[in-house]
Amino acid sequence: MMIAQLITSFIASAAFGVIFNVPKNSLLQCGFVGMLGWILYFALVENEINSIIATLASAFIVAVISQYFAKRYKTPITIFNVAGIIPLVPGGLSYDAMKHFVGNDFYVAVQLAAKVFMLAGAIAMGLIFAEVMNQLVTKYNRRKVRLRS
Repeated sequence: MMIAQLITSFIASAAFGVIFNVPKNSLLQCGFVGMLGWILYFALVENEINSIIATLASAFIVAVISQYFAKRYKTPITIFNVAGIIPLVPGGLSYDAMKHFVGNDFYVAVQLAAKVFMLAGAIAMGLIFAEVMNQLVTKYNRRKVRLRS
């Protein structure tokens, strides 16, 4: 089961990299970022962690790895962030919410839509939190270097 999760999340992330015209030499890294984010999410949910917390943690890891790859390969971070986040996007849940809205089952539809909004917010929070942490570490390191001089 885990191998199938690894392979499909890697392919999904790399395929979205192709759709977004990512440079060919970055496709493997895009697939790798998405695969790591999804495996963390999958492992947390399998261990009965709330899916919103799991999404937040996974988005944070995706952003951290994306920052590393952006520096290492001298490419924009959005190349890795966008492709890496794709497996975490709650598309199926969004579809179910809309299906229930159309079917006039508003009680279930609102519940599903609220969960979609929380998951989307968790993705955004994870990405932002990683960027803030990166900025703080960079600022701390610069200050430390200045104090040595």
